Amino acid sequence: QVQLVESGGGLVQAGGSLRLSCAASTNIFGLDGMAWYRQAPGKQRELVASISKGGIINYAGSVKGRFTISMDNAKNTVYLQMDTLKPEDTGVYYCNAPRRGGLSPYWGQGTQVTVSS
Repeated sequence: QVQLVESGGGLVQAGGSLRLSCAASTNIFGLDGMAWYRQAPGKQRELVASISKGGIINYAGSVKGRFTISMDNAKNTVYLQMDTLKPEDTGVYYCNAPRRGGLSPYWGQGTQVTVSS
């Protein structure tokens, strides 16, 4: 069982920055990539950014150019640098590690990000 622990959320004004961290209990190099999702109040959880085991990165259109996902294999940690934050970025941000074979992915407990206007 892999545990993912997010940190770094908080309250920030529009235009500000936050860096989220996701620490894994295992060597993330052995995983099939990592991702960040978010869920705003009353909305479905959505993919924000992902990075594959091969280093291929994808972003949701709404965050492209403002958010940066990165991995530190030595620290078994994935980061989400969020710049130029907007109120619509508010939500609970979750770390995700997909698994093969149709198995359910691993999820962290989430960290709250609130962007005030």
